Amino acid sequence: MSPRRNTTSSARSLDELLTDFGGQMPRKETAAVEPPADKLFPKVVRARGTRHRGHGWAPTLPPLAGYQMTSEQTPVTWPLIAGDGLPPTGAPMGFNVLSGGSFYCDPMGWVNDDNIGVTNPNVFIFGKPGRGKSALVKAFMLRMIRFGYRSLVLGDVKDEYEDISRALGVEPYRIGPGLSGRINPLDFGPLAQDWEAQDRVECARRGAILFNRWLALIRGLVGSQNVPFTPTESRVMNRVLRDLTGWSRGQSKLTQITIPMVWAALDTPTDALVTECRYETRQDFFDGTRGLRDALGSLCEGELEGLFDTASTFQPNWRAPIQTLSLNTLHANGNEAAVGIALMCLNSWGQGMREMAEPGDRRIVLRDEAWMQTRLGVEAVKTLDSNLRMSRNDGDIQLVTYHKPSDPLSAGDQGSQAAQIAKDLLHLADVRILLGQDDEVAAELGHLLGLSRMQQELVTGWAMGDKGRALWMVGDQRYKVQTVLTPLERRLTYTNEAIAG
Repeated sequence: MSPRRNTTSSARSLDELLTDFGGQMPRKETAAVEPPADKLFPKVVRARGTRHRGHGWAPTLPPLAGYQMTSEQTPVTWPLIAGDGLPPTGAPMGFNVLSGGSFYCDPMGWVNDDNIGVTNPNVFIFGKPGRGKSALVKAFMLRMIRFGYRSLVLGDVKDEYEDISRALGVEPYRIGPGLSGRINPLDFGPLAQDWEAQDRVECARRGAILFNRWLALIRGLVGSQNVPFTPTESRVMNRVLRDLTGWSRGQSKLTQITIPMVWAALDTPTDALVTECRYETRQDFFDGTRGLRDALGSLCEGELEGLFDTASTFQPNWRAPIQTLSLNTLHANGNEAAVGIALMCLNSWGQGMREMAEPGDRRIVLRDEAWMQTRLGVEAVKTLDSNLRMSRNDGDIQLVTYHKPSDPLSAGDQGSQAAQIAKDLLHLADVRILLGQDDEVAAELGHLLGLSRMQQELVTGWAMGDKGRALWMVGDQRYKVQTVLTPLERRLTYTNEAIAG
């Protein structure tokens, strides 16, 4: 008997046969099935699916585990579930760890965006030494150049920004004992330009700016010597400044003055000065101004000598991408008070240089190791407070670096005016960057910055795992960011030469 042939593979349906001849079997039109009113789908699918090839049927169901968590813990399990990010404007700083997308920093753009809760462009950076604080600052400076920003480093305490300055073709300016560099904190700055051509109203406006800035500096310098600066001292100093510059005599061009000249005018007062300050005799004047004169004399023969006691020898090129003023020689002597006073003088000088900035002249002003200045007393803290408050009007981005959030509180005893003003400084920056900190700082993060327990653990745990990890506080939003450096930036931001050597 011959074997039976398997015709299954060659069998064809009636539909296929008719199709060869251009025909088609008649079909009955069926109405669409409407789902029941109480059910979403017309056909109920069992839990294991439909038992048919390609329909995902499973003979058994996989075991499912149930978990309970809060809305704060949910982003840890599903990290890609994140809120709205910041707009992609400004300098790309790295990537958002929670969303995986790029993270951009644009403080001035954030101020102009009503959807972002940022009202001032100031940036506070906190980080334990070695966590990438200076690398973050340098990367931000370099990357903001393409957006028209230039940088001004008012006091490079440890020469951390000399490499980036030379890489941009700008030689750093050095100030210190034995060096030829000088800065006059009582410089006129751009306000002296075309003074003779201005009308009376404009001259009065410029004069008020000059004398207020100088008075604030001298108040801070005198306060650093623990000498009170009352309204009496303020009146005397105003008279001296106006007499020395020729303002009180109505000169068409003001005379340049220095702090030693102010001290000399107080030590050898004119009869007119004694009378205008309402002292009966010269001896009464000497007795009433002894503290003021001794404070200025101590500074002129000490911390200011050879640094801030004569005309400036530095003429900044404001078209250059960066300007740095080095204080490393002074810092090497280990006198923190001297460095703080130098930072205060540079602060006043830098403010004067920016008083007539052209529209669109965008500047990043770095105040490195600001704790050295705030420890000089309440007047020094007031000076920094004023700069931060005016940054929005000046159009500058003020970058202030500290080691930990409690550093500003070292300005004075607990409960003192200096400590309270310094604490309020933390609220003058809507952008705060928190790099790695030790566990002992966790309480400060919660008390001073209002971080939750999980956010504190990010700073003291995750951020300590690698350099450049930081919690960014942008208004009321929080971002977990990893900074990314290019090979060139890694070379320019390396600050461990002394340790490695």
